[in-house]
Amino acid sequence: MAYFLAVDAGGTKADFLLADEDRELARVTCGTLKRLNATEDEAAHNLDDALGRLSAQTRVPMNQIARSCIGTSGNTVPLVTDWLRENFASRVSGSLLIAGDVQIALEAAFPGDPGVLVLSGTGSNVAGRGADGKIVTAGGWGPMLADQGAGYWIGLEALRRGFLAIDQQRRTSLLELAREYWRLPSVEALIEFANAEPRPHFADITPLVVQCAAEGDEIAGDILDRSGKDLACLACIVIERIMSAEDKQHPLPAVAIAGSVLGKIERVRDALMASLRLHYSAIEFVLEPADPVVGALHYARAGA
Repeated sequence: MAYFLAVDAGGTKADFLLADEDRELARVTCGTLKRLNATEDEAAHNLDDALGRLSAQTRVPMNQIARSCIGTSGNTVPLVTDWLRENFASRVSGSLLIAGDVQIALEAAFPGDPGVLVLSGTGSNVAGRGADGKIVTAGGWGPMLADQGAGYWIGLEALRRGFLAIDQQRRTSLLELAREYWRLPSVEALIEFANAEPRPHFADITPLVVQCAAEGDEIAGDILDRSGKDLACLACIVIERIMSAEDKQHPLPAVAIAGSVLGKIERVRDALMASLRLHYSAIEFVLEPADPVVGALHYARAGA
């Protein structure tokens, strides 16, 4: 009996799936393994916690794993990938494949088939596969360079737009809710906190932006709308690259979604779809969010 380990290592949490050749055996979730978002000790603790619970639930020791696949954002960053390779090698047997988080989500949504996957969680990324099987991507350059429309971007933009609102003499509840969330005594303390190093986890206040938008806060609503439009822009880049490389007789690829932002925030999802329909009136959407860890399992079982 061969066993396979699949991991979706996101910026906030990591999902683990243990399976054999035919069926899933157990799933667990732990804190992030991404070294850009956690200290070495924190990431190691989270990894040990997840592996221990998998073994306890299945009675499968980690030295019986034939192959593992980890999908992660930052898969081109040595700090991320080197840590994963070293720490999995010391705890889990078998070969290890590291792929991009959007790649495993694409595989989960369209197993081996053409399609486009828009991922927005803590970070964002878009990937597409054409009829020729080649994968193209857009975005995913990290929170300071890209991650448009993702949780980190939404939280940071809430503060930026909140302070701009002071200059514009516009009303918004964003800064007050952020101050209360982080238990800070004043707006001045919020300024210091937001500019500190290491940076705060801005994605934490994304639910506050959703709350404000639902209560009619115009600035918060604009942020969520912009989020969906920016993600649509990345999707258009991928679609155009796929279509320009193929015979025009091939159909327009369908678009699927993944990640907590697109899975949970209807206004962002609606803005994404509306913007894409302006460019491609016949475009089709897969609205059931993809389960990225299942895509990682496909790669683990296939060995590529």
